[in-house]
Amino acid sequence: MEEIRTVADALCNVLEDDKAEDLVLVELQGKSSLADFMIIASGRSSRHVAALASNVAEEVKKMTGRKPSVEGMPNADWVLIDTGDVIVHLFRPEVREFYNLEKIWVSDKSAHRANAT
Repeated sequence: MEEIRTVADALCNVLEDDKAEDLVLVELQGKSSLADFMIIASGRSSRHVAALASNVAEEVKKMTGRKPSVEGMPNADWVLIDTGDVIVHLFRPEVREFYNLEKIWVSDKSAHRANAT
């Protein structure tokens, strides 16, 4: 689990360095068998979301040696990056507000603003 947490933290750092907004890291252990962590963040525009996604995918490949599954790049309104153990959701702000994943997955104990760590 510690190795997976290291990957999640590294991806959060990439997103912070690339100026992602409203970055949230959610622990999914015990809630879902899909992954152990979920990262949710926003980009200012479709172009910013696409750049964030490209950089995250590049970091995943560098860290794990595996290319992650990436969905949603043509429009880059909502891009999903699945590393297997960490799922990253990148949104334009209005799309994130519409789907409101935080309401579904976040509890006071399972998530925190990534910059609070």
